Amino acid sequence: MDAELRRKIVRFVQENIVEFHSARVANLNELKLSALLLNKNPYLFRAKNLNLASDLIAALMEARLSSSEEGSFGGFLEDLAIFVAQSCGGGQKSAAAGIDIELTRGKIRYLIAVKSGKNWGNSSQHAALRSNFKNAIKVLRQSKQTGELQPTLGICYGKFKTVNRGDYLHIGGQSFWQLLSGDPDLYVDIVEPLGHEAEKHERLFKEQKDNTFNRLTREFTLDYCDTSGAIDWTRLVRFVSENLEEELPRKAKIIRSR
Repeated sequence: MDAELRRKIVRFVQENIVEFHSARVANLNELKLSALLLNKNPYLFRAKNLNLASDLIAALMEARLSSSEEGSFGGFLEDLAIFVAQSCGGGQKSAAAGIDIELTRGKIRYLIAVKSGKNWGNSSQHAALRSNFKNAIKVLRQSKQTGELQPTLGICYGKFKTVNRGDYLHIGGQSFWQLLSGDPDLYVDIVEPLGHEAEKHERLFKEQKDNTFNRLTREFTLDYCDTSGAIDWTRLVRFVSENLEEELPRKAKIIRSR
């Protein structure tokens, strides 16, 4: 890869990583106590003997932030992969549903769905991926200039061998970035620019995180602690799970055919 192209990719990383950091702070600003508590298991926290409101909020916040950051950063990596494919030639963002990149290398046209990590999705999502590949191939084969098509699942990081799953190619880590760019070292080179102004961003994030932690702890203490200061687990469980109605829905009327 020539020096100018490398600088272009580094500049993209530095400019767009700012959006990731901004999203982290925005997520904290918008975080509500009710959203933090719902869909969490209060029985588990009780069993773990979490009796300090601050410990409970800290555990809930860490779980929430970890999930949010994984998704947000995964989106950044997927955008970077599309940019690299476009910048290095032969690649373009795909218009096909569920396909991110269409990349031509030699006589092969790769239809690439990009995922940040290897452990993504459930069985339904994997089935949807296969369906997306089939539909994209069906549409593209209507063109006489299609050439050989190779459905591909591209994983941004991970140490595993490239394998053909029968209906798609599974490639990741160094091999994936080399496929996009032709450069075997790109997977390493994109690490350093990710730290662009990281200290400043992390300082701002920590300040907002501390403020959010204090705010949520105060709200939780007011809403879910009794006058002695103890967590009112009954009230908390009711908030998370109470839904019993006076009557169960009646069985739908069966219409019998004559």
